[in-house]
Amino acid sequence: MAYDILSDEQREVRELVRSVVRDRVAPRATAIDESSEFPWDIVETFREHELFGLSHAERFGGSAIGTLMMLVAIEEVSNVCATSGLILAVQELGSIPIELAGNEEQLDRYLPRLVSGEWLAAYALTEPGSGSDSAAMLSTARREGDSYFLNGGKRFITNAGVAHLYVVFAKTDESAGHKGVSAFLVEKDFPGFEVGRIEPKMGIKGSTTGEIFFNDCEVPAANLLGAEGDGFKIAMRVLDRSRPGVGAQALGIAQGATDYALDYAKGRETMGKPIVQHQLIQAKLADMETRTEAARLLLYKIGSMIDSGMDGPELTKASAQAKLACGDAAMAVTTEAVQILGGYGYMREYPVERMMRDAKITQIYEGSQEVQRLVIAREMSRETRVNLFSS
Repeated sequence: MAYDILSDEQREVRELVRSVVRDRVAPRATAIDESSEFPWDIVETFREHELFGLSHAERFGGSAIGTLMMLVAIEEVSNVCATSGLILAVQELGSIPIELAGNEEQLDRYLPRLVSGEWLAAYALTEPGSGSDSAAMLSTARREGDSYFLNGGKRFITNAGVAHLYVVFAKTDESAGHKGVSAFLVEKDFPGFEVGRIEPKMGIKGSTTGEIFFNDCEVPAANLLGAEGDGFKIAMRVLDRSRPGVGAQALGIAQGATDYALDYAKGRETMGKPIVQHQLIQAKLADMETRTEAARLLLYKIGSMIDSGMDGPELTKASAQAKLACGDAAMAVTTEAVQILGGYGYMREYPVERMMRDAKITQIYEGSQEVQRLVIAREMSRETRVNLFSS
């Protein structure tokens, strides 16, 4: 039996997820990509098997199994369908800020709906002119009596148009830079909220990515998340815990591509023998397997760190490392998988071309790979480290 860092109980949960993926998700993967339609049937499957609640407390209807197992679930689903894996990852992304900064009334009002999957969530930080530089956002919120009025727009928002609840960041003090950013819980039916263009995309085509607009959108003051000016701090803490979800999606893509390429190489013959026996193909497969496994160890490490309650710079660095390693592995491995299949790999009949298209976004969203490298290097520069060459 291969070495596995998961416990017996965790392996049982993984097997449950695998059975759901095999029976319900895998048969739909190609159609989801071809139709570019949001897969509500997959959402219903996740609700039925209570997958949205893996990491959440029993108080809110979750199973409290932990963040690590949610990452494993996202990985397993993304092994066959990155769009479906993203549904789980974004539900986490929208739930985490409420868990971190929500008051008791907000926790009780919103988390049970998100944990059950009754409501879908979205996270609205990015704007046309502020991606990595979130302090440059132009959306504003002004308070009048018991309400805030939001104005502006967000772009590239996953789940735009299908989410019931949006975690929205806007400036309550335009002169204070990132210290003037606040966070709000915005329901889709609030007056002044509008969904704009849904973007056509290269990959993850069944997931909606679009614009949302606020035209004097009225939000109850009770829906301010944390205090005024806490928004940027909340956003950064959320990203430390949500980037691994994208890492898990990327890891699943990489593992799925590796497994498919290996199976193909065993059956495809050239020069009188299966191509898996040719040294150049063996080298590719070995690199794919090793890169994927190395990324998995970093991902499972950050999952365990979150479950242990760790916070601060060490968590920030490990989160960035996991996202960086998994995203780069997904792109490199899927490219090689297409190469192993040759001309067939370029054809839509085979899933590796879809995996390659899906992989690219994992190097871009939730902080680009370039940003992850900056974060890692910044934290390294702040560490007190032992240099055995120094006197």
